[in-house]
Amino acid sequence: MFDVSPAVLARIHPHREKFHVSQGRSVFQFGGDGLISAGSNDGLFVSKTRMISLYRYFVDAKPPRPNVMANVNQHSWLGYFIWLPPGIQSGPHDPGSGQIEEISQQTLELKVARYVDEVVHEDLDFTNYSQSPTRFRFQIELDADFADQEELLNAERQQRGELRREWLSHLNGCAEFRFAYAVEHGYSHQENQGVARVDRALWVRLTAADSPPVLEEGRITFYIHLLPHQRWHACVDFVPWIENRRQPRASACDSSHDKGSPYDRLRRSFLQSSTRFRVPFDGTLMPVLVVLLERSKQDLAALRLYDLDRRDDAWTMAAGLPLYIALFGRDTLTAAWQAAMLGPEMMHGSLSQLALWQGTEVNDWRDEQPGKMLHEAHDNPLAVLHCHPRTRYYGSITTSAFYPVVVAELWHWTGKLDLIYPLLYPAQKSIQWLDRYTRLRDDGFYYYRSRSEQGVKNQGWKDSGDAIVYEDGSQVEPPIATCEEQGFVYASKLQFAEVLWSAGKKEEARQLFREAQELKHRFNEVFWMEDEEFVALGLDGQGRQIRSITSNPGHCIATGILEDARVETAVNRLFAADMFSGWGIRTLSSEHPAYNPYSYHRGSIWPVEHGSFAIGFMRYGLWGQLHQMARALIEAAAMFDYYRLPELFSGHPRDKNHPFPALYPKANWPQAWSASATICLVQALLGLYPYAPLNLLFVDPHLPDWLPELTLEQLRVGDAVISLQFFRNREGKSDYRVIDQQGDLHVIWQPSPWSLVANVGERVRDLLLSLSPGR
Repeated sequence: MFDVSPAVLARIHPHREKFHVSQGRSVFQFGGDGLISAGSNDGLFVSKTRMISLYRYFVDAKPPRPNVMANVNQHSWLGYFIWLPPGIQSGPHDPGSGQIEEISQQTLELKVARYVDEVVHEDLDFTNYSQSPTRFRFQIELDADFADQEELLNAERQQRGELRREWLSHLNGCAEFRFAYAVEHGYSHQENQGVARVDRALWVRLTAADSPPVLEEGRITFYIHLLPHQRWHACVDFVPWIENRRQPRASACDSSHDKGSPYDRLRRSFLQSSTRFRVPFDGTLMPVLVVLLERSKQDLAALRLYDLDRRDDAWTMAAGLPLYIALFGRDTLTAAWQAAMLGPEMMHGSLSQLALWQGTEVNDWRDEQPGKMLHEAHDNPLAVLHCHPRTRYYGSITTSAFYPVVVAELWHWTGKLDLIYPLLYPAQKSIQWLDRYTRLRDDGFYYYRSRSEQGVKNQGWKDSGDAIVYEDGSQVEPPIATCEEQGFVYASKLQFAEVLWSAGKKEEARQLFREAQELKHRFNEVFWMEDEEFVALGLDGQGRQIRSITSNPGHCIATGILEDARVETAVNRLFAADMFSGWGIRTLSSEHPAYNPYSYHRGSIWPVEHGSFAIGFMRYGLWGQLHQMARALIEAAAMFDYYRLPELFSGHPRDKNHPFPALYPKANWPQAWSASATICLVQALLGLYPYAPLNLLFVDPHLPDWLPELTLEQLRVGDAVISLQFFRNREGKSDYRVIDQQGDLHVIWQPSPWSLVANVGERVRDLLLSLSPGR
């Protein structure tokens, strides 16, 4: 049994030297000392624009000693700073053991509480913890440069405009330090021409101060006199302006916790209505799993992009923190699909939002064609200035292929045609785009190739520039038809055919179903490697197999495009020593010439894949492999602070020489589809799948010994809300009971129709049990 006791000291924090306090499109990133030093990459970023590039405190020109600091929530932070009180005479004292410092006996404390709610609020509270009065000058040093986050990462400034600074004192004792920035850029890219402009500003507003602020030596300055145990308070609001539009909200004093802002209410509403997880506390992995699941819910809610809300109950999220605070098509669809067990809000919001961005023209610079779904949309300065096409960029085949799958999933969870009808046309257009623009050869498969001079080279699931390699380690040049993209197209046509049938479009449904079956037949003829007994990574531009051993075929299992007779063999290959590290399934075999455990896609481990793989293993009843993979990932999560899985981690083997994994150096943490993966794992372990159009919920629980009990509360299927307890009985067999139910819903204990292990007797028995009065 995995040891999660205090004896295990290993805890991994991907951003050990940084703090990130974020909400919406605002990210306050500062060092481990709670401050922003000159020359660092830290800052207050709003729409990926660095609006504060320097932020430090001084008492009589002396910097503080950081004491303890931590995030309270993702959107709030608290820090303690201390000084020796100025003017205090240090008299003789008994040092006791000789280890007592003067600063611990006479302390001037500054408590700083920060809260991000688009407008960033900071509470400053000094307390004189000495027995003598103290008088001092407190200064805040700050500056802004409006650099693009991309420029900081690449260490190269591309846009330089006019920066103005202005200090304003008000009669009521308040003051403002204003920074305003403007820049223009003429651009010309593949028939896209024009002049773009960025106008952004930050107002630093000082209010509720117990002594008035002044500007001295370029620093905000307060003169403070404190009697013993007396306190001093001031508020600082950072008010951003994006293209002359001010962010609308500011927080009240004492904002280290939720104070009832609109964002707070929306976040609480989702967390309170979403599925809850309960387990008894014991020595198994159950408590770890529940903390991990609740952390996943919190992280998905924390990444919400409020400015893209379609309704209060229809929203989408950023891909990850700190680098991907933007709309990414395939990321949001995948995360919403994997986390569907929490509720339909993310699917509905993501599908509706992406429909607004669907391609309408042929624009090679943006890799856009009519019907193609968005890859990414950014509002950082370089994007707005059209230095690159990522204000609206379409360089992914995955988003278009997966969009109809998520439409089908929303239908299965809600059964509401009024939600589905507006999404039918965008889904049909995305399939039509696949058939028209990606069948680049006459072999019936779906290839990607960029047409943009600034485009993404690899436009499948693995989109890093060096991800797709031949078996000798050399790079594959597009056009490329990767195996998983064929699976996504297959699932898209198959599942969307069922939606069209339900919507009364029977002829279109029949056509899509036939096309899906033909694609599956061709795929198994061409992509299967008989000598390796595995699926090829893809086909190159000449239609030749790319014979590298990778994780991509796991998605072919999840989508059902692989022939049933080959599934178990392929799954077992994923668990061979060169692919399964002990913490998860590697993206590339450790025996491959291009293997690098630190790389983005050539040997690392991505939690998101495991959520999708789990659905595939459930589909075919491969419970032993599912249990092994789920346990590995949950135990990996237990190694990370907050039980929060990063975007990816290294592919080192789990052995005595590698007792914990390493990290991809720039991993996002949290990452939306890493959070959603654990939700999907649990759904698979419970064999749970809804069909709300007929008020049905199918279950087929197979709990491992390390998860003897799990309760789901307020699971929503259609108009019904149900609570279920799953458990292992004395014989070690899994069972369930309905604890509470509101609304019409029939729970059916039924193995997957594609199960490779369930026999006819089991299916009949389970159906009879499901229909018995005791259920």
